[in-house]
Formats: sequence, C-alpha cells, structure tokens
Amino acid sequence: MTVPSSIAVRELPLFPLPEIVLFPGRPLPLHIFEFRYRMMMNTILENDGYFGVVMWDPAAKTAASVGCCAEVIEHQRLPDDRMKIWTMGQKRFRVLDYVRKKPFYVGLVEWLEDEPIIEDLSSLATDVTTVLNDVVRLSAKLMGQAIEMPDDLPDSPTDLSYWVAGNLYGVADEQQSLLEMQSSRDRLEREVEILTTTRNHLAARTVIKDTFDNS
Repeated sequence: MTVPSSIAVRELPLFPLPEIVLFPGRPLPLHIFEFRYRMMMNTILENDGYFGVVMWDPAAKTAASVGCCAEVIEHQRLPDDRMKIWTMGQKRFRVLDYVRKKPFYVGLVEWLEDEPIIEDLSSLATDVTTVLNDVVRLSAKLMGQAIEMPDDLPDSPTDLSYWVAGNLYGVADEQQSLLEMQSSRDRLEREVEILTTTRNHLAARTVIKDTFDNS
C-alpha cells in the first residue's frame, strides 16, 4: 500500500461526504462536479495526489474529526471540467484544526495508527470470517442469487477489520465508530457482534421464507 508522508502532522485538503466512511485499503470512486471540489482536485493532482475523506453530518452541518486519507490512483476529465476519479484509502487521521474552509476545507491533521498487536488475533479473525460466510450464504438464499466470498480476503487481522468495516453498507455511523477505534481487537470484536446480529436476522427471515414456500 502506498502511504503519504510519515510526517506526524500535515495540512490536508478535506472532502466531506454524507454517509461515506473510507477505510485503509478500500477503493472509493468519485464523480467531481461542484466547482469548489473541481478546484480542490486540480490542486491535489498538481501536488502529491492525497486528500482526506471525512463523513459529513448534514443535520448538524459538521464533519467527523477522524477520517481516512485517499490517494488518487486514476482520473478522467469529462466535459465542463467534471472529473471521474478512482481513489484508494491509505492512512487514518484526526483533524486537529481547520487551516481554512473556503473555497474548500483544508485541515491540519495527525496520522493515527492502531495500538501494537501483542496477542494472536487469528482465532478472532477466523470468527469474523466464519460469521461473514454465514451472512453471505443466507443473503444469497434470500435473494435467490449466487453470491460468493472474495478469494482475496486480507490475511492481516488489522487489514481484515478494515475490509469488513468498509463493506458494512448502510450503517455509516457504525462504520465511523469502527474507523475511530484504536485497537484491531476491538474492531474485530465489534464486527463479530454486528455480523452475528445480521446473521440471526437473516436466519429468521430464511425460516419464514421456507415456511411460506413450502405451505
């Protein structure tokens, strides 16, 4: 994974997105059309290609204090100076202060790292993968579609925790909580809880579906 400068604190252009939480190692495609963000992307492309993604709360009109740095991997210019860009999540950060808010946000950020892993998390990672497989299997049955687990699940417990968190669609607040956790163990344990609840819900729906199908 490419990483931005290891300097502890730096300025970073920030892109607030409603209901979007980016995680390290996860892709994020974007369609840039607002004038201020076209300006921001042009500035980013002229520099090191990094910017921060932070979840925006439209009701409170505030951005989360913890986000994830995105690296522009590829971009395509469209008519009217619109852009399609493909990015990859890199390092997490905390916003310490805002350097400016117009024409686009620029924050002073510090990089965040998980606490050092001093124990074997392989059993916990296996639990996450097992429950995730159950969720995929039950979802496929309910939808009547073939859904398969990817073959390239991360081996690292930390990377796995980011992969699972990044695929928990529709629960942005929960994703933000996972992003802010400083422990891979805590993140994996919470994901087991979330996935187990989902599995139990899907299993109940499957029983009801089978009952009606066989009646």
